[in-house]
Amino acid sequence: MRMSRFYVFKKLRVQIALHYIIASVLTLLFIGIILYFSIASIVQKEATTNTENAVEQSGMYIDLYIDRLKALSRLLAENPQLVDYFSSTDRQQADKEKILSMIDTSIATDPFIESIVMVSKDGQIISNESGLSMSMSSNMMKEAWYVSAIDNGNVPVLTSARMQDFSMDKDNWVISLSREIKNEQGRNIGVLLIDVQYKVIEDYLENLDLGHTGFSFILNANHEVVYHEDPAYFQNEIKQQELYKIALNPAVYDQNEQTFTHLYSLRNADWIFAGVSSQDELTAIKNKLFNIFVLFGFGFLVIATVSVVLFTGRITTPFRKLERAMQDIEKGLTEIKVDSRGCYEAQSLSQHFNGMMMEIRKLMQEITDKEKDLRRLEISTLHSQINPHFLYNTLDTIVWMAEFNDSEKVIEMTKALAQFFRLSLSGGNELTTVENELDHVRQYLFIQKERYGDGLVYTIDCDPSLLRVQMPKIILQPIVENALYHGIRGLDRQGVIEVRAETDGEKVVFTVRDNGDGFDKDALLQNLANQSTKLGGVGIKNVDERIQLYYGPEYGVHIQSDHNGTSVRIVISKTLD
Repeated sequence: MRMSRFYVFKKLRVQIALHYIIASVLTLLFIGIILYFSIASIVQKEATTNTENAVEQSGMYIDLYIDRLKALSRLLAENPQLVDYFSSTDRQQADKEKILSMIDTSIATDPFIESIVMVSKDGQIISNESGLSMSMSSNMMKEAWYVSAIDNGNVPVLTSARMQDFSMDKDNWVISLSREIKNEQGRNIGVLLIDVQYKVIEDYLENLDLGHTGFSFILNANHEVVYHEDPAYFQNEIKQQELYKIALNPAVYDQNEQTFTHLYSLRNADWIFAGVSSQDELTAIKNKLFNIFVLFGFGFLVIATVSVVLFTGRITTPFRKLERAMQDIEKGLTEIKVDSRGCYEAQSLSQHFNGMMMEIRKLMQEITDKEKDLRRLEISTLHSQINPHFLYNTLDTIVWMAEFNDSEKVIEMTKALAQFFRLSLSGGNELTTVENELDHVRQYLFIQKERYGDGLVYTIDCDPSLLRVQMPKIILQPIVENALYHGIRGLDRQGVIEVRAETDGEKVVFTVRDNGDGFDKDALLQNLANQSTKLGGVGIKNVDERIQLYYGPEYGVHIQSDHNGTSVRIVISKTLD
C-alpha cells in the first residue's frame, strides 16, 4: 500500500514536470514570436519613415535649385536691355558689354553654373564661353537645336558637351535649361541656354543615407537616366529597364531583398527621383533579436528543467498537507488548518510584471510623443526656411529695379537674396553659427531696406567672441520679421530695429528691439497658449520650444513691450550637448 502511494506520487511529479516544461516552452515561443515581429515591425516602420523623409528632403532641395535656375532664366530672358538688344537692328557694343556683365554677375552667384548662352533669332551670340561649336544661320528657326530649345518648355535636360553625342565623361556632363526670349509683342527673338554642372546633383545627394547597398537614381519622362551613382546605367539598356520597373511602383518594401523604395516627382522638372534603401539596420536587429531569443530560450529551458527537478516536491506540498489533513479528519480531529501559499509567487510575479509593463508603456508613449514633437518642429523649421510672400515681394522689387535699368541695385538685391536662401538652407543642416545667423538677418533687413527706404533703419552688433558659437538656425530672422511687420510697419515715423548678440557668463543673449507702439502682453500670452501668434511662418511658441528642446527649460524667448516699443530676448547656451 505504501509502495502504491509512492508510485502514484512519483507519477504526479512527472506529470507536473512535463506540464511545466511544455507550458514554459509554448509560452516562451508565443511571447518570443510576438515580441520579435512587433519590434521588427516598429523598426521597419521607423526605417521606412526615415527613408521617405530623406528622399523627400533631397528631392525638395533639387526642386528648389531647379526653381532657382528657372527664376534666373526668367530674369535674364525678360531683361529689358537684352530684349532691346535682340530686337534692334542697330546693336551697340556697349549694350553687349552690359549684357555680358549681367551674365558674369549671374554666374558669380552660383558656382555650379558652367555657362550662359544667349542666341538671337538672326544668329547673334552672347555668352561667357568662347568658341562655341553650334550650327548658326541668319534665320535660327531653320536650326533644329534652336527649335528644340524653344519647344523644350524650360525643362532641365542632361546633356554632354554642347552639340556633341553623349559621352561617358562625367566631367563633361551638364544640366541644360533653355528659355525662349520674346519681344513685347510676344514674338520669338532668341533663346537663352543655361548649363549647370552635373556635379550639382551629386552634391545634393552626397549625404543621402540609404544603407550599405542602397542607391538613388533619377529618370526623365522618356525613361532616360538623369542620375545614377554607377555610370554603367547610362549605357546598359537592361540596367535602365531595371530602374524603370522600380520607378513604376509606388513606395514598396521588398521582403526578399530587404529594401524599401520611395519615389518623389519633381515639380520643376519631368523627373522622378527614386531612393532604394537597404534595410541594414532592420536585418541586423532581426538577427540580434533571433539570437537573443534563442539564447534566452535555451537558458530558460535549462533553468526550468533544473527548477522543476529541485522544486517539484514543493509544488506537491499542498497536496501532501491536504492528504494529512484528510487523515486527521479520519482520526476525528476537527481543528484542521491547511496552509496553502502556492499562488503567492505567481500573484506577486503577475503584479511585478504588470507594473513593469505599465512603466514600459509609459516610456514608449513618452518616446512616441517626443518623436512627434521633433517631427512637427522639424517640418515647421523647413517651412520657415522659405517665405513665399517675402520671395515674391523681393522678386517684384528686383523686376521693378530692372525695368528702371538700375542694374547695380538689381545685382545687390539678387546677391542678398541668394545669400539669404543659402544661409536658410545651410546644406540641410539644422545648426549654424552666430555669425551666419546674424548674416542671415543682415541679408533680410538689407532686402527690406530696399523696399521701405528711409522708413527703416537697422543696426546689428555682436560680441566678436560669439561669432563661431554653434546654434540652431532660423531663430532670429522670424523675430526680426515680426518686429518689422507687427512693430514698425505703418508707423508715421522712422522705424528702428536693433539686433544685438552679447555674452552673459555661459549664455548667449540675443536682443531684438523695435520702436513700434508695442502691444498688450497679456493678450499675447493668451495667443501663445493657443499657438495662434505667428512670426513669419513660425510661432513664437515654436521658436521657444526649439530652443528649450536643444538647451533645456531655463533657456528660451522673453518679451517686454510698452508704448515705446518691443524688446525680445532670446537666451541660449554657448555649448550644445
